[in-house]
Amino acid sequence: MSLNLDPEQLDRYSRHIIMDGVGPEGQAELLDTRVLCLGAGGLGAPVIQYLAAAGIGTLGIADDDVVERSNLQRQVIHADADVGVPKVDSAASYVERLNPDVTVERHETRVTAENVESLVADYDIVVDCSDNFETRYLVNDACTLAGIPFAHGAILRFEGQVTTFEAKEGGPCYRCLFPEAPEPGTVPGCAEAGVLGVLPGVVGTIQATEAVKLALGYGESLDGRFVFYDAGDMTFEEVPVEPRPDCPVCGDGDTIDSVRDVEYASTCAI
Repeated sequence: MSLNLDPEQLDRYSRHIIMDGVGPEGQAELLDTRVLCLGAGGLGAPVIQYLAAAGIGTLGIADDDVVERSNLQRQVIHADADVGVPKVDSAASYVERLNPDVTVERHETRVTAENVESLVADYDIVVDCSDNFETRYLVNDACTLAGIPFAHGAILRFEGQVTTFEAKEGGPCYRCLFPEAPEPGTVPGCAEAGVLGVLPGVVGTIQATEAVKLALGYGESLDGRFVFYDAGDMTFEEVPVEPRPDCPVCGDGDTIDSVRDVEYASTCAI
């Protein structure tokens, strides 16, 4: 870690540098941190915006999709001129315009059991902005087994959920709360049920906050707490998440030693 911030950086991050809890040492830590954002859509957009603005030094972006006009109601890093452009390229262009300090690593790929372990292994923190259960369980299993903390978020209609799993011994993981995914077709996606355009801004910003705090080693994360947000009623409900002793990933069962132990295409079952 280097504390040699140049004059432009001292200016850019001045509101961080004067803060107790960040300071020049904390900003240098952010610039040395590597974060992987899985998804450059609704949740990924505010995550990418705020992590880049904060000066996360290396930002990996993984997405295999292209920008569609129907994305623009909520995916605020993309513009009408980006329709048809790979989201990783549109997102990278946004970051390059925003902050030249940030190195963007583009992963134009779908996250699979074959590549997830190598993807997450190169990063200090993972932010899961995916939109399907298969990827959520893949990320959980890979990060938990590798000991890499990750922030989870999900959105639908007027509702969102967000938490963080620090992947530390004795802590819970996503499977402690949801042992297996619901049967295919029982939970609609945003394409079928819709999503309020501003909703991912709230959830994604919380995810970005968690990533910055983890990088700084500051405060308490949402590890062990699941927050449900209802934009219609403007309420936040917090549910404690306890580790399950029989959890196949983080518990005594140890049934899952590798993502290859799981069939992710259907119910993410062992």
